Parts: sequence; C-alpha cells; structure tokens
Amino acid sequence: MSAPTQDHPTQDRPKTLLRALGGEAVWPPPMWLMRQAGRYLPEYRAVRSRAGDFIALCTAPELAAEVTLQPIRRYGMDGAILFSDILMLPWALGHGLRFAEGEGPVLPRLEDQTAIDRLDRDRLHGAIAPILETVRRVRQGLRDEGLEGTALIGFAGAPFTVACYMVEGGGSKEFARVRAMAYGQPALFGRLMDVLTEATIDYLAAQAAAGAEALMLFDSWAGVLSPSLFRRHVIAPSARIAAALKARFPDLKMIGFPRLAGMMLGAYAAETGVDAVGMDTATDPVLAARAVPARMAVQGNLDPMALLAGGEALRAEASGILAALRGRPFVFNLGHGIVPQTPPEHVAALVRQVRDA
Repeated sequence: MSAPTQDHPTQDRPKTLLRALGGEAVWPPPMWLMRQAGRYLPEYRAVRSRAGDFIALCTAPELAAEVTLQPIRRYGMDGAILFSDILMLPWALGHGLRFAEGEGPVLPRLEDQTAIDRLDRDRLHGAIAPILETVRRVRQGLRDEGLEGTALIGFAGAPFTVACYMVEGGGSKEFARVRAMAYGQPALFGRLMDVLTEATIDYLAAQAAAGAEALMLFDSWAGVLSPSLFRRHVIAPSARIAAALKARFPDLKMIGFPRLAGMMLGAYAAETGVDAVGMDTATDPVLAARAVPARMAVQGNLDPMALLAGGEALRAEASGILAALRGRPFVFNLGHGIVPQTPPEHVAALVRQVRDA
C-alpha cells in the first residue's frame, strides 16, 4: 500500500462531493480527477503487471478495487471512481473487444441488424458480476480504511459514444461511419441506440444497487454531432437513462459529461435531468456557468497538459478555474483524463492548491 502524500481533509468534510452534486456551493470545492487511477502511478503499474491484460484487470475485483483506492490513499480525493472502462458494456453484451498495445480498443464493426440482434442483454448481468463485486469491495474498503468521507462514483459510457466504437470498430478522428449510419440508416441506428440505452440503465442500476453513490455518464464523442443529432442521440438517451435511474434511486446523483458539446451544453444541462455537467478542456468556465442553471453543479475542467507541465502554468490555470466558479456548486476536475506521463507530485501540488483555495 502506498503511503498518502498528505493529510486527508476529505475525511474532515465528509461527502462534500455529494453535497456539491446536490446543489450546495461547497468551498473549497470537492475534487477528483478523471483517470486518477492509472499509469502515472507506480503502484498502479505494479498491480497492472500482475493482472495480465486490461480486461483481466477490469474483471478481477480484488485488483480493480485496489487500483480504485490507490489515489484516495495518496491524495484524499473526494470521489473514488470505479476502475473499469466504458467498453465493458458492449463486452458484457457479447460484442468482441480487445485492447491492442499502442492502438487502443479494437471491436468488430457493427454494420447491420444481425449484429444488433447478437447483443445479448440476458448475458449482461452475469458478465458484469465481477465489476459489481469491485463496487462492493471499494465501498467496504473506504469504510475499513477510514476513508468514508470519499464518495464512490460508478460510471458508464453514454449510448452514442459506445455506439461510436462499435460502428467504427475502434477509435476514429472523424467518426464518419457512425455519423453516416445516423443520417443514412436512422432506423437501424435508432435500434442500436435503444439497445444500448436499456443496457446502460441496467448496468448503472446494478452499480447503484452494489453501492455506488453517484454515477457518471461519459459521452466522449458527443461533440462530433450536429445540433439535431445531438438532441436525438445525446440529450434524449441521457434523459431516458437519468429518468429511469432516478425513479429507482431517488437520492442518486448523476454527472453527465457531453465532451465537446460547445453551445449545446446549456440544452444538455436543462433537458437531461442530470445533477451536474462536466466541462471539457475547451469550455470557458465563465460561459458555462452562465449556460448551466445556477443550482446545478458544474465539473471540470483543467487541461491535463497543464497538470503534466506543473509549476506556474498549473497554478495559473487552476486559479482561473477556481476564481470563475467560486460561489456556485462546483466539482474541481480535469477536462479530460490524466495522461500517463504526469508526475504524481504535480497531482499532489494541485490537490494542495484546491484545498487551500
């Protein structure tokens, strides 16, 4: 176990993340970082080497729980996000998935109704059982290690972003295939979105039942869509997911992250029913604060490259975000995930700065 680099003020201000997501302007703001458990930490790399491949790590509850807790021990973050991947959902539905070194995720291209018919929701619950066990272990681990002030965050990829990877067969710069399907075969694409939306509800509900206190919906590629498709394939399914989960878990808090939403951020905040919206790196926090309802939390949005650079660049960027969002419900985070080259001491410096704000 790695020794913490600092005291844990999180435990003196318990569940500040949930308070902020509930509309309270907590100050200093709660914080956690996307990909806070990952390759920049030496203790993560040690566990990763024991697991074998990445999917094996995501489905080994003891190891996945360990790496989820590592940054909480080091930094005392207000949120512990489940260690997993957004593509574990199509994997659980029976769609092929592998992670190629230096290439990222590789999936069979989904091109027709036959491929959609092969997605098996009956398989889902058995396949995600190890992930749900990770949720339970993390919740228990937070209690056992005296870290109960930290809230546990579950997550899933939003249906459109998951569909992007399935239709493209992996990552893409333009996501041309998925956009062409959405325009040229709207009925086919709509069926895929329906399947993914219902499966996402099942998946997130299971995480909440296992002990997740907040849920985040990552729509990493929302920004590639036109406004009309954004409403149809980002806002509408997100609203459907939020409504279904809130009906079953009324106290559950939800964060939506429509990356690169731009001018559509306000509509997303107003129409999806989430409790908070994540801002990406390109979002002006001052403009976002005007676009999002005053009682709704915003989350973000430090550039991971500023965190990598450290020093005065990091201090200045973080100070600007803190100044822009003081006085409203706010969760300090990045605008995208930590990059592997980030020195852990830069993260420690950022945590100190936010705690001292």
